[in-house]
Amino acid sequence: MVQEFHKVGVVGLGAMGAGITEVFARAGFEVTGVEIDDTALDGGRARVAASLSKAVDKGKLTGHEQTAIEDRITFGTDRGALADADFVVEAVPERLDIKRHVFTDLDRICPPGTILATNTSSLAVTEIAALTSRPGKVVGLHFFNPAPVMKLVEVVGTVISEPGTVELAAEVAKRIGKTPVVAGDRAGFVANALLVPYINDAIGLYEHRIASREEIDTAMTAAAGVPMGPLTLADLVGLDVCLAVLDVLWAEFRAPRYVAAPLLRRMVAAGRLGRKSGRGFYDHTREDVAEDLPAGRLAASVRGGELDFGVADLLLARHIDDAARMVGDGYADADAVDTAMRFGCGYPKGPVELLMERGPDAVAGTLGAVADAHFAPYAPSPLLAAMVRDGRSSPHAPS
Repeated sequence: MVQEFHKVGVVGLGAMGAGITEVFARAGFEVTGVEIDDTALDGGRARVAASLSKAVDKGKLTGHEQTAIEDRITFGTDRGALADADFVVEAVPERLDIKRHVFTDLDRICPPGTILATNTSSLAVTEIAALTSRPGKVVGLHFFNPAPVMKLVEVVGTVISEPGTVELAAEVAKRIGKTPVVAGDRAGFVANALLVPYINDAIGLYEHRIASREEIDTAMTAAAGVPMGPLTLADLVGLDVCLAVLDVLWAEFRAPRYVAAPLLRRMVAAGRLGRKSGRGFYDHTREDVAEDLPAGRLAASVRGGELDFGVADLLLARHIDDAARMVGDGYADADAVDTAMRFGCGYPKGPVELLMERGPDAVAGTLGAVADAHFAPYAPSPLLAAMVRDGRSSPHAPS
């Protein structure tokens, strides 16, 4: 069925939409990119051109290939141009009122067989699908930024997805060179539901002066080999985005795990959003200066090795246990969890792999030690507790 697809539409040409447009055009599809007005359209066109030119400069594309890709893209401000599209991806801002307008419009314009995909990272796909007369043909297709580079695409089905729709969307993801992870419609899906609470934990450590921002980031890059620490990553993602995801997770699960750190909420209110605003946890407008180390008792205890855990242990134990909870809940299997975090977040090892490497006893022991020190009372997930009880080293069900 994928081979029958010829024309793809992309609505919204911001950083993500422009990247998605480029990805489809690179894969040989004819793409129509649509924006709200000429100013936004010019910005989208410039983003695509700049990205392709950068690829040519790096020797990843030839000038001839760049021209061929650009020739496959049509830009416009009229959504009516999508009337013959086979597959349309929405990439507008994360506001349901904006998406409601887009999907109502697309439902009216596109043929009944056209699959409509939303790139939402946090909103309920089911709620978006219900805005149309074809809810069974609406899926989540969550790309990661920058879309031309990041390999992961989360393909999200709903309880009303028609048979074959999710599978077809996953095939499309493969056709454009991505690694799909299929997930159900649950807040945060796989990657954000694991990544953002971990970032929030790091913000909490910083807020309570347990470690400096450099200590937190350096500890995690050293312990887990991740490409950047959680506070640097928060600045890159955008603190407003992190807060929005946490609020969606809280609204769905009402679990203390998803309560945003007060510092995060205050920084967003103050307009300190990270790289996009110039300042977040770091100052991106100039060469930043390392902070003084926190001098409080808890900070000294963690730094001085008086406790059975360090900064990285504080963060990794809960992060790994979140992954075990997700697997134990049956939302995603271990391979899907690790694939999502490796291809979507640049992890060299996924959290389940880290669980098996560190051992369930060690992870559960750290959680217990943290609770005993009154840092954060936290009961291990049922799966982790069962692994410890049964002496199992793997979260996979015994054969």
